[in-house]
Amino acid sequence: MSELIPKHGGYRKLKSFQVAQLVYDITVRFVERYIDKFSRTRDQMVQAARSGVQNIAEGSQASATSKKTELKLTQVARASLEELKLDYEDFLRHRRLVQWDRENPLRQELIDRRCATADDVAAWIRRISGQCGQGGQSKDQALTKSTLSTKVYPELSANAALVLLAVACSLLDRQVEKLAKDFENEGGFTEKLYRVRKAKRRY
Repeated sequence: MSELIPKHGGYRKLKSFQVAQLVYDITVRFVERYIDKFSRTRDQMVQAARSGVQNIAEGSQASATSKKTELKLTQVARASLEELKLDYEDFLRHRRLVQWDRENPLRQELIDRRCATADDVAAWIRRISGQCGQGGQSKDQALTKSTLSTKVYPELSANAALVLLAVACSLLDRQVEKLAKDFENEGGFTEKLYRVRKAKRRY
């Protein structure tokens, strides 16, 4: 049976799953703090984040008998995170907050920090808020508590989520590419079943 059913699952070890799960945890906190509880966007963001995580896991588990299903679900996860990315971009645009460009050094700083939990990301945001003003620019005087809560924290939080989403999406793009190549070269469960049956007929 082990010859026919390959190793599968193990999604918790996938970097794409780990980052997507971190994005989900951050998003739950983000919407509770910054999105009106009666807004449909609140539920949509959480569901998109959850879909990213769940479809990676489901696809990994399904790989035992269907590489095609694994590929499809991984693509669904990627699409869900793209939808979530647009929601964060809309949040910044509608509030006239700054979205970091690709050259912003805070992007790489957050990536290099390799945060494992939402608490790690929150701690980084608090530290950065003490050093930077709106948009990540240096400041000469202390920010007021009101400015922190209405401008800096939301802006830093949304941008941090976008950075981690970019990482997750990049990982999933590579994962999808590898799955597609493997499927093209090796086929799926049906092809493997045929090869096993054919080999057994020879004996």
